[in-house]
Amino acid sequence: MARVVRFHQHGGPEVLRIENVDIPKPSRGEIQIRVKALGLNRAEALMRWGTYIQTPPLPSGLGLEAAGVVEAVGEGVGGFAPGEAVSVVPPLSMARWPAYGEIATYPANLVVKHPPSLSWEEAAAVWTQYLTAYGALIDIAKLSRDDFVVITAASSSVGLAAIQIANMVGATPIAATRTSAKREALLEFGAAHVISLADEDLEARLKDIAGAEDIRVVFDAVGGPILAPLTGAMARGGILIEYGGLSPEPTPFPLFAVLAKTLTLRGYLVHEITGDPARLEAAKTFILDGLMSGSLRPVIAKTFPFEQIVEAHRFLESNEQFGTIVVTI
Repeated sequence: MARVVRFHQHGGPEVLRIENVDIPKPSRGEIQIRVKALGLNRAEALMRWGTYIQTPPLPSGLGLEAAGVVEAVGEGVGGFAPGEAVSVVPPLSMARWPAYGEIATYPANLVVKHPPSLSWEEAAAVWTQYLTAYGALIDIAKLSRDDFVVITAASSSVGLAAIQIANMVGATPIAATRTSAKREALLEFGAAHVISLADEDLEARLKDIAGAEDIRVVFDAVGGPILAPLTGAMARGGILIEYGGLSPEPTPFPLFAVLAKTLTLRGYLVHEITGDPARLEAAKTFILDGLMSGSLRPVIAKTFPFEQIVEAHRFLESNEQFGTIVVTI
């Protein structure tokens, strides 16, 4: 028996329950982990509410990433032994491979030996954020030195990862955030410029910063009306990568900016990377190199004990965090 978090109905954080369940041994090609820490992601709140891209049968577990030690190894798995420290690449389905529990089981290709310099909390906050940012900025947009990149929802874990990756390759990260409350923290973290959406004209500020039509890459988690000023400031032939939909408002298609500038507007899910073995290996190499050099370092917003998973989800939905929320077991 092991403690796991499940929900039996959709709703707010209060629907989460800690339950004791039997955990089967790992199947062929799988690794079982005794979890030390969990990294929380907004996708988990969406699945709990019933608004995620996956709607699993209930009751359901959830959770995308964890760090811990190898508990058991299934048949056909080489290169891992019980007791080794590992962390987890986000699976295609968190209902099929949930992270929230004392014991979690994953396909072996999603289990990584992370640098020993990372704490359990940091190791649990690596793969979702860095793979999401890497896939969009490096794999798809080919971000490079001298590029300007606009990063919305910049104080989120993925936004902070994008700032670090932009700096790692010599690009100029422009952070867009809801208010000015996190301006100084974002500048100290490495954003070259910070724009407060509540206080500033986004398109005008982008043109002041980068010059008219000099922004080639936009990495957006918001959608909604913000697409008009974003595309209005973009360079001819630029690419806007949409990976979220935080805005509750409709998202009008910026037809004339797209036509006049021959823009690419592209939806993106991290599963594009995790589901392709070659692209996933390239991503792992890039991220592990960044972690070992210190160019990439996860930011922990707040840590909660496992017993306070409901409180952790409430904080997740508060939008007050700067970095990743972690739950320790």
